[in-house]
Amino acid sequence: MRLLPRSLAGQLIALLLIALVLSQAATVLIFADERRFALRAANRDQVLARTATLVRLLEETPGALHQSILDSARSPRLDFTLAAESAVPRPPANAREQALAMRLGELIGDVREARVQLLRRESWGLRNWHGHKHESEEEEDDDDHPPPHRRLRHPVSFLVSVPLTDGGWLNAETALPKPSRAWAWFPLLSMGLMATAILAIVIFSVRRITRPLRSLAEAAERLGRGEGLEPLAESGPQEIRRTTAAFNAMQQRLTRFIQDRTRMLAAIGHDLRTPITALRLRAEFVEDPETRRKILETLDDMSRMTEAAVSLAREEATAEPTRRVDLTALIQSLVDDLADQGREATFSVEDGLEKTNYDCRPVALRRVLHNLIENALRYAGQARVRLAQEAKVLTIIVEDDGPGIPEEHLEQVFEPFVRLEESRSQDTGGVGLGLAIARSIAHAHGGDLRLANRPEGGLRAVLMLPLDATYTVDEK
Repeated sequence: MRLLPRSLAGQLIALLLIALVLSQAATVLIFADERRFALRAANRDQVLARTATLVRLLEETPGALHQSILDSARSPRLDFTLAAESAVPRPPANAREQALAMRLGELIGDVREARVQLLRRESWGLRNWHGHKHESEEEEDDDDHPPPHRRLRHPVSFLVSVPLTDGGWLNAETALPKPSRAWAWFPLLSMGLMATAILAIVIFSVRRITRPLRSLAEAAERLGRGEGLEPLAESGPQEIRRTTAAFNAMQQRLTRFIQDRTRMLAAIGHDLRTPITALRLRAEFVEDPETRRKILETLDDMSRMTEAAVSLAREEATAEPTRRVDLTALIQSLVDDLADQGREATFSVEDGLEKTNYDCRPVALRRVLHNLIENALRYAGQARVRLAQEAKVLTIIVEDDGPGIPEEHLEQVFEPFVRLEESRSQDTGGVGLGLAIARSIAHAHGGDLRLANRPEGGLRAVLMLPLDATYTVDEK
């Protein structure tokens, strides 16, 4: 099962989108982790500042006002009490607690034994990825001195104890709030907008790159079938422009080569007609009838070979346009014409192909089918034609019950001027170009022509025609 699209544009867009989502997700996680720690540090600094202010205020006011001052300083997440003993049972035990205690002393403005104890264990975070120790590695609950929870609505985060000048202790119990989750919508919205903008730019850029490639692939397919093409527009990035320019130059050279060869063979055929005609006239003056007959037969063979060679060259460089025809009707009309002549030819169609609209060169395709059916009729006296579809290929099968062809010669018969008289009747005509021309036409349609001996006897010729973006079938 393929997870990525098949096209180049789809794969590039999918990979870039995956990379964008992963990078944005990592950015959001890192930002969330940094934000959480920054908020906690800010809350702790605020608690330490309020504690230092309260210490100075208590030491500068009469004792009768202390309780009122404490009540005013309390909040749902921060509680202050005066006691004879420290709520923190020990001096700071780790570097973070010591740093907080030193910070509190700086805020108070003198040197005294301030104590800080971190209590809450926190879940895993990203800070341990980039050099900061996680607080859960530093903090340990003190079972001997459980934190009081008298007025606070949430578990205590950390305790602060500061000695006063009168010998007592000011104890602060703090429950820091958890960062709000509402902030997440803003980076998520930002990530969505950024992903949409980048995706739009990527789609536009990738399509701009792949559109010339798609046109180039279609042009190469058409050129392989021998169709005439206009030079492709050179657009897109520099590499694609150079590829398109190279394709245009190759197309021009191939077209010029085929045209030159066709003109040369046509000129040879035209020039040979004059000496052949002259020799034919001179042969009439030969007195010996047997000699005259042999000379005339030789001249006829030369004339047929010349015309066949020119026909083959012209077929390869044919300019017949491609158009849509009913392939079923084309085959049926050809078989009916042969049947009207008293020939034994039948035609059958696979279910669903009763009307098959196909893009092809109908004259050339009819010539291929006529050649295959004629061969079957000539060598077996009957021919069975069948139209079927296998996957994305249309197959036209011509079968007979004749002598067949030796296995080692099944490919050799497609070579020009090759005739296997020992496998067929001695009275066959032609110069051995029929199958060569037929396969050339099949290749020009993007298909193929193959021969195979039937297990029960006879020959099977299979003409395969592709069903792709260019050659389509409408079953209507």
